[in-house]
Amino acid sequence: MDISKKEAIIESLSPLERKILPHIDNSFDKLMEKTELDSTSVLRGLRFLESKGIIKLEVKDKEIIELGVNGVYYKKNHLPERRLIMELESGPLTLEEAQKKAKLSQNELRVSIGILKQKNIASLANGKMMITAAKEEVINKTPEEQLLEILPTESSKLSDDQLKVLDQLKKRKDIVSVEREQIITYSLTELGNSLSGIEIKNDLIEEITPEVIKTWNKQKKFRKYDIRANVPKIHSGKRHFVNQAINYGRNLWLELGFKELEGPMADSSFWVFDSLFTAQNHSVREMQDTFFIKDIKGSLPSEKLVSNVKKAHESGVDGSKGWNYSWSSEEAKKMVLRTHTTALSARALSDLKKDSLPVKYFTIGKVFRNETVDWKHGFEFYQTEGIVIDENANFSNLLGYLKLFYEKMGFEKIRFRPSFFPYTEPSVEVDVFHPERKEWIEFGGAGMLRPEVIIPLFGRYIPVLAWGQGFDRIIMDFYKIKDLREMYQNDIKQLREKKVWI
Repeated sequence: MDISKKEAIIESLSPLERKILPHIDNSFDKLMEKTELDSTSVLRGLRFLESKGIIKLEVKDKEIIELGVNGVYYKKNHLPERRLIMELESGPLTLEEAQKKAKLSQNELRVSIGILKQKNIASLANGKMMITAAKEEVINKTPEEQLLEILPTESSKLSDDQLKVLDQLKKRKDIVSVEREQIITYSLTELGNSLSGIEIKNDLIEEITPEVIKTWNKQKKFRKYDIRANVPKIHSGKRHFVNQAINYGRNLWLELGFKELEGPMADSSFWVFDSLFTAQNHSVREMQDTFFIKDIKGSLPSEKLVSNVKKAHESGVDGSKGWNYSWSSEEAKKMVLRTHTTALSARALSDLKKDSLPVKYFTIGKVFRNETVDWKHGFEFYQTEGIVIDENANFSNLLGYLKLFYEKMGFEKIRFRPSFFPYTEPSVEVDVFHPERKEWIEFGGAGMLRPEVIIPLFGRYIPVLAWGQGFDRIIMDFYKIKDLREMYQNDIKQLREKKVWI
């Protein structure tokens, strides 16, 4: 390469690169010291030099497994399960005796019992703990103890078995901690070595400012800019992707002529259950399914409305026999976190003026269920609710609305299955096919509200279409999220990379 091209490269160096290049033979820490730059600036400058082919840069992440606060203590004073074993060697002990002698907290005792039973070292019978393993198994150090002895160490040096043990220890409070650090190495390339001896000027003009224009000196040169160089990504502010999806769904319903409903997340059982003809002894109202708010009672609506709902439950309306039990106003006052947004539809129906028909309402809001959390279930999630109140509405209209909604949300394969809900008849479940899992996923229920719901709230029967669909699963499919819990982890890197819902 001739001198003029080398000089052109030198003249294209940024202030960071011009500071770093003369000291490139030093270690990273020494480079920071010599240049008086922080680690981020030095690394940025090194990447600039790498993009020009002047240096070869390698950045590796190293994971160090350290002892946590409890890990340091347990390494010196034995893990809780070992302390329990040491006390059990003298004979069976009650749980109270074992906890006291081994000096364990309630949580340490519980964890220790589980571990020893899992390893078949000890058992619990008739309220007493006893060793069941052979003496050799008892005195041998457990994999957990062996791992603690070699910490700190790099995770890359651990075997597959040790990594499994590490995963178990991570679940226990402050026994191990994971520290990550970067290993940065760099060296001059052939091009970089060829630049030695060429003067690096520090008086190049970086930008045009009013001051530069006023004091213009033709002898000074502008720094050359490489328009092909990689530049830092700029991440503009944007709504959380869940909120983007909600706004998209909201606009979709508004375009279809629906009006939005809003209401409380904590409501009385009257609106969440009773107004929807859900019997007070129905299993859906049990603590296993519902979050009740302790020591707080809700207020009931007008005496007439309460009387109408009570009659529907006890003896029925419009030829219905009801549920044939004694309805309790105290039960109806119990406050709950709403298990569905249909409570808002019930409120809307009770407030509806006869001359405002036909009318369509929707809501997209949070609901709460006492569910076991897994990849497709959460104890709080979004639901999209809709009702259509129209003298001419029919079941075919209901299926048409649902089909149109899911098509607009990007789903191709949709199916309807007959189902049962306390407040609709006929009723359907809506399933959407998940192409990656190769299975049908239930998205929610729908149907036509029963006379026992409509007549007490509205005063007479009129066809009402209603649905409540899980909205989180719709979001999961659009963003190819395989686990519902990923939606609320708020990983900043993932949030930046998520595409915009259009």
